[in-house]
Amino acid sequence: MASQIESHRSGAETVNGDAICRKKSIELLGELGLPKGLLPLEDIEEFGYNRDTGFMWLVQRKKKIDHTFKKIKQTVSYAGEVTAFVEKGKLKKITGVKTKELILWLSVVEVYVTEASPEKVTFKTGTGLSDTFDAAAFALGE
Repeated sequence: MASQIESHRSGAETVNGDAICRKKSIELLGELGLPKGLLPLEDIEEFGYNRDTGFMWLVQRKKKIDHTFKKIKQTVSYAGEVTAFVEKGKLKKITGVKTKELILWLSVVEVYVTEASPEKVTFKTGTGLSDTFDAAAFALGE
């Protein structure tokens, strides 16, 4: 995974330190039209975004954190490294994010919002399953 970050590092905007990394990641989500609380990571060491390739990454000090989005009762696990290719309304080819379905942890590979329904967020897993939720469940502080 680190090599994927290294291959996009040239020309990327990178920042270090939890406060500025959170701020930059929230700004990017807002710029993309995605809910700003979608990546509730903690103690972030590095945030990077390469506008030319559309690749973004977040590196946490901890190996992983689990976060439960209370409004939808959904637990999501974020690895120490989270990466994605971004475009308007979409995170794709995501690595480092899993969601719990019953007793299984499934990798989330894509998250998107459509122009027709910006109040809904759809999560697609590596198995092809997808689920759509109210975007308000992913507001900052939820």
